[in-house]
Amino acid sequence: MTRRALGRFGERFAAEYLERALGWRVERKNWRCRWGELDLVARTPSGVLVIVEVRTRRTDGYGAALESVTAGKRARLARLTRRLLADWTGPAPAVVRVDVIGLTVRGRRVVAMEHIRGAIESVCDE
Repeated sequence: MTRRALGRFGERFAAEYLERALGWRVERKNWRCRWGELDLVARTPSGVLVIVEVRTRRTDGYGAALESVTAGKRARLARLTRRLLADWTGPAPAVVRVDVIGLTVRGRRVVAMEHIRGAIESVCDE
């Protein structure tokens, strides 16, 4: 599996987890603008808009998936979230947060998953 295919596999797995296990509605996948891409945009049953960064790894040889979300990546996610909200049509969401889902995959099987809610603070205050 190529790196790109691994990433797509992880994003599909995470979207299914959000919808089936948590009852969230995935509203957008791979939302793009000129500054980058947001993996998933979902809404919880209580109406919270959640930006989900999915990190998928084969091994922890270079660190766990969640450790790969550097300060630069967090800043980029915050900027992309503000851009998404600026382009949002319809009523603005009252609560927005950024979560990170880290997956470890062996072959075509997820062997470990961690979901960090609110992993990036103050995305709309910067």
